[in-house]
Amino acid sequence: MVTYETLNTQNHKITELSNVLSFLIKDRSLCDSETCCNLFYNYMDRVNEHMHKVDSNLYADLLKHPSNEVNNTAKNFMSGSQEIKRIMNRYVRKWCDKKNHDLTIGDKHEEFIRETDEMFEMVLNRIQDETEHLYPMIRKVSNG
Repeated sequence: MVTYETLNTQNHKITELSNVLSFLIKDRSLCDSETCCNLFYNYMDRVNEHMHKVDSNLYADLLKHPSNEVNNTAKNFMSGSQEIKRIMNRYVRKWCDKKNHDLTIGDKHEEFIRETDEMFEMVLNRIQDETEHLYPMIRKVSNG
C-alpha cells in the first residue's frame, strides 16, 4: 500500500518542477536546452508515476464501499485520471520527441507556452483535488 507521505512527496516534486519549468520555458533560448528537456521529461515521468500509484492503490476499496458518495468520488477521480492521461498523450504527440528526449517547439513558442501552462494548471488542480477531497475521504473511510 502506498503511503500518504509518498503521495504528498510526489505532489510536492511535481509542483516544484512545474513552477521551475513555467519560468524556464518563457525564455525561448532555454526551451530546447538539454537541461530544460531533462527537467521536462522528469516532470512527465513523475506525473505518470503518481497517477499510476493513485490509480492502482486508492480506488479499489472506495469502489467496494457501500456509500454512493464514496463510490461516485472514486469514479469521478478515475474518470478525471483517464482524461488527464488522454490530454497528456495528445500533448506529448504534439510537442515531444521521446526518441531523442527533445521538445519539438519550432516557431510555435507562444502556443507551446500556452498549452504547457494549461497542462501544468490541469495537473496542479488535480493535485489540489486529491489533497482536499480524495485523501481525506480515504482516511475517513478507512478509519470509520
